[in-house]
This record gives sequence, C-alpha cells and structure tokens, in this order.
Amino acid sequence: MHVLVTADTLSGVWTYTRELVTGLVSRGVRVTLVSLGEIPLPQQTSWMDNLHGLDYRPTAFRLDWMQEGELDVEDSSAYLSEVVRETKPDLLHLNQVCYGSLPVAVPRVVVAHGDLITWWKAVHGHGPKENRWLRWYREVISRGLAKADAVVAPTAWMLDAIRACYIQPQRDAVIYNGRNPIFFNPYVSKDDSVLAVGRLWDAGKQVSLLTQYVHPMPVCIVGADAPVQGPRVPIRADVKVATENTCVALKGPQTEAQLRTLYSRAAIFAATSRYEPLGMTALEAALSRCALIANDIPSYREIWGDAALYFRANDAGSLAAMIRRLSGEPDLCRTYAGLAYQRARERFNARRMLDEYLQLYRNLLATKSAAA
Repeated sequence: MHVLVTADTLSGVWTYTRELVTGLVSRGVRVTLVSLGEIPLPQQTSWMDNLHGLDYRPTAFRLDWMQEGELDVEDSSAYLSEVVRETKPDLLHLNQVCYGSLPVAVPRVVVAHGDLITWWKAVHGHGPKENRWLRWYREVISRGLAKADAVVAPTAWMLDAIRACYIQPQRDAVIYNGRNPIFFNPYVSKDDSVLAVGRLWDAGKQVSLLTQYVHPMPVCIVGADAPVQGPRVPIRADVKVATENTCVALKGPQTEAQLRTLYSRAAIFAATSRYEPLGMTALEAALSRCALIANDIPSYREIWGDAALYFRANDAGSLAAMIRRLSGEPDLCRTYAGLAYQRARERFNARRMLDEYLQLYRNLLATKSAAA
C-alpha cells in the first residue's frame, strides 16, 4: 500500500503525523509525506532518519486559515495534484480539510483536526462575522468535506461540530489520537507543581486562568503547544512571578526533551483549553503520570471520563480550588495520576490509532476495487 500524507509543521498535527507516519512505515506501508506551513529544521525531522520507504517533500505553502493563505491554496492544491500524478499513491490521508477536493481519482481520507469556525464558536460563543474571506473559507472547507471519501475527527465532539458548522460528510468516523508511551517517563519522583501548555494570549488555550489566583504550589506555563528545535543552551524561564505563597514561571517554547522532563516532574497538569479537538498535551501529561485537572468541556469529558478532575467551565476560581484540593490531598493526586496514565495507555496509544486508520484505508480501497 502507498499512502500520501499531508501535514502542517506549525501545530500538534506535526506530532500526530510523526506517530502516524512512523507506524505506517513500520507496518510496511510506503509513505509520501508533504508538509506545509514552514520548512522544518533538521531537528524537527530527525525522526525520519531511519524510516525506509518514506519520501518526504517539505513546502512552505501557507495554510488556509493563515493571513493571505487563500493565495496559496490554489497553488498548493496544484502542487499536491502533481505529486499524486507523479507518485501514484493508492490513497490520500489529508490533514488539511481544504484538500479533500483535489481533482484526482484517488480515495481520500480527510482529518478534521480543527478549523477557524468551530474554534471561534467555542471561544466566543457565536460564529464569526461574515465577510468575503470567511465566505471563501467556509466554501473551501465545505467542498473538501463533501468530496472526501471519509472524514475523520479526533473526537465525537469535533465531528458533531463539523456537521453543525458545515455539512454532513458522506462517510465519517471518530479515530482518537494516540501517542507511543515510550516517549514519556511516568516513573520520576514528582514535584509538588502544576504544569500547563499554551500561550498566555491564546483565548482558546486560556492558560491565563492560572494567573488569576494564588496557588499553594508552583505553576509552570510553557508558551507553545509544539516542540521547537534544540538550542545551544537550555531554555530558561522567560518570566518568573513570585510571592510568599506562589510562584508562576512563564517559559518559552521547549524542545521535546525539555517538555518530557517538565511533564515527568509535574504532579498536576492543568488542561485549561476551551477549544480542544486534538488534546495532545493532556495525553502527553497523562502518559507522564500527571493528575489531570481539565476544563469541563465536552471533548475533555469524552476523552478522559472519570480519569480526570474537572473545574467549572472557564472559571479561574474553580480551577484554583481544584488545585488547592489536590495540593492538600497528595494520595488523591496520585490516584488520579494513575487513572489518567492507565486510560492513556489503554485507549490512546499509537498502535490502536494505527490499527483503526489501516482498517479504514482497507475498507476504502476495497470499496474502490468493488466499484471498478
């Protein structure tokens, strides 16, 4: 089997792509990978070094949601169509919904990791104001969904949101994201500390909730949800705000190794997002045996069930109260850390994710063969 995969290098989708592509190649699938957004640095692609059967083609085409991204969608679509004609894949796995309408006669799976309109509704409580660009965006996303042979979402909540904001796909499925537990260390002695990931200005991640109250233990906020290339010297805290009762460290983007260390030492992970279709950072924290305190939104409830504690939706005071509770009850904190770890290993591992995608691929190829 030969699969062409598209990915962007600017978000957690790159981490997802690493798990997917590594797994496919290890199962004997030939993969052509086309990346968009920015050309990654060598440190970001080192995982590809020993993957035999991978054809990697980096590009700098802007994504549909980016400023002036509209100008690049037509060119990037033409480029992808040419790559398809050249490499002749059996199937397309497209992590950008807009490419679901590529004018090629190849079965295509579109994965809806997130989009502007569902993000806006979750963050602002209503849809964005209509304008020419938004009409273009809605049209290109709807067309990609309509032309796809299968639309996949990482949660049932995200799939329902896509249906409500755009169209009902002809065939859809939920395939939860997975990570390989080998990348994380759940056995390090924990510090009495809280970790969160996201930029302070990002209304979707809303890690700023952690800065509104005094907490009984140190809080560390990492300012990006995707690892960065390794610097020559360690990245230190950019800002540290301290009082007699608390300490909040605001760190810049971290390398994968630095993030792994932060996850392994934190007792608690604060999953503060109000829009979270992907959920990679909470999953990585759970695989590092952090207790999860999550915003009470449907996607977190769907993923973590009884394996997390929840604070009242978007409420900084409720979050602070939950941190105080776990700080004062270390046995309860360890119990929830174990529950999150077990749920992550059992339900959200890369092997399960890969099995489900391969089954979907085979079903689509079998349908195509029967139609022929």
